[in-house]
Amino acid sequence: MDETVSQIIKALGGLGLFLYGMKLLGNGLELAAGNKLRQILEKITSNRWLGALVGIIVTAIIQSSTAVSVMVVGFVNASLMTLSQAMGVLMGATIGTTVTSLILSFNISQYAPIFIFLGALMVSMSKKNNTKYAGQIIAGFGILFFGMTTMSSNLQPLANSDFFKNVITSISNPILGVLFGVVFAALIQSSSAAVGILQALGLAGALLLPEAVYIIYGIHIGACFTSILSSFGATKDAKRTSLSYVLFTVFGTIIFTVLTLLTPFTSFIEGLTDNKSLQIFLVHIIPTIVSTIVLLPGVNFITKISCLIIPGAEEEEKEPCRLKYVDERILNTPPIAVNQITKEIQRMGKLSKKNFKFSIDALINRDEKIINVVEENEEVIDFLNHSITSYLVKINGLPLEEHDLEKVGSFYHVVSDMERIGDHAENICEIASRIIANGDEFSSKALEEINDLSNLVNNIIQDSLDVFNSNMGDPKLLESVSSIEQEIDDKTEQFKNNHIERLSKGECNATIGTLFMELLTNLERIADHSTNIAFSLYTTQGLSLAREV
Repeated sequence: MDETVSQIIKALGGLGLFLYGMKLLGNGLELAAGNKLRQILEKITSNRWLGALVGIIVTAIIQSSTAVSVMVVGFVNASLMTLSQAMGVLMGATIGTTVTSLILSFNISQYAPIFIFLGALMVSMSKKNNTKYAGQIIAGFGILFFGMTTMSSNLQPLANSDFFKNVITSISNPILGVLFGVVFAALIQSSSAAVGILQALGLAGALLLPEAVYIIYGIHIGACFTSILSSFGATKDAKRTSLSYVLFTVFGTIIFTVLTLLTPFTSFIEGLTDNKSLQIFLVHIIPTIVSTIVLLPGVNFITKISCLIIPGAEEEEKEPCRLKYVDERILNTPPIAVNQITKEIQRMGKLSKKNFKFSIDALINRDEKIINVVEENEEVIDFLNHSITSYLVKINGLPLEEHDLEKVGSFYHVVSDMERIGDHAENICEIASRIIANGDEFSSKALEEINDLSNLVNNIIQDSLDVFNSNMGDPKLLESVSSIEQEIDDKTEQFKNNHIERLSKGECNATIGTLFMELLTNLERIADHSTNIAFSLYTTQGLSLAREV
């Protein structure tokens, strides 16, 4: 085989190892961060500087501004972040992503095989997840450097290639260089990887800083490509977030392109160090820091431009059959996905409780308008049931910590119980419709019993949702749920006997009597499903299992 062809093949193999090592390292860091990542993101406030700090930290953890930008667009789409908050995080992300380039600028490639061996040993030998994650990080770190060394050593002949010199000369033109960087980063979908490849070329002597500087500026813009794609089909605010991120990087690129043309910026960097890889890192990080400091105070101006380009308010759907907190993009970050699906289930529980209250109001007040509202809400509940279950299946296949896996497992039952509460509320509305249509009425004693039992059912639904929403197995609250359920069972039996007695005395007719019995059964079943919700999450704490209905 021709030596040149062999070196190209080896360089491609090195590139493959480099990209795989970066992916392995980032995934390991994300898994190791787990709940800490979720807690960091939950601390985000309207303070844009704090948001930028969060962006730096999260991106340093994940090692990819592209992944963070996609995640943030998903957060805005799922109403977890506002546009202003998102911009602070994205600006910080451009700084955080330079950590990989900093690491690569140090010459520790001779230790790469040791890292690969130790990491692989930890992953294959350990049974603990945290140890496996640490092993994945260490192995990814080693593969990253091993791939870069392989790549740079086999790219050295390019330094003497006339064809390659002509290509480099052409893209040293500012406009062509920026365009090349945009396309390069858009294809690789990682600014860290794109800059890392430039560092490998620099170490091989095939690329000098004056030739690389404009490519780096273009890479900053190209890194936005994935976030643009991820905003397709999203809300207007999510699209504005993506556009604002592009505007920020374009403004920063224009500023530093002009600065590089008018000042000895490149010569200044070359005077700081002879390390070509470190030079490229400095050109990568300095513009991101300066652009963030300069443009972050004017983030409102950038968002206003994006609002002018994408005008109009969010359209309210006539039928709100959509997921409010969950977004496909968030599945890329498992701890956040669990947190968001929890919010969606809480929303479903609130809607189920509301439908129960409406159904009782419709029954007592003989109001057909309320019955129509219940039917509309039931469509949403059914939609949420199917959609949430579908997302739970996807989340269950993600790498999760043990306690998150247990939560997701219990969520299937919770969603089912909430859906059944909605069904029973709809049954109560059907009873109300039949009573209105037949012109029947409950006796005063029956109405008194209905109010008594429905108040208890309303209380047990609320207590059960409080237990679920707080994510805390308060033994006193759980005991209260059990106590109310027992009281409902006892009163249901008592009220059935009372009604049979009224029928025997002729105080009620057979038609209304049958409907009253159906009503009691539905109320009792709602209490059972509510109890299941309360106890669903706490099997690991030694508390009783959710009961089958």
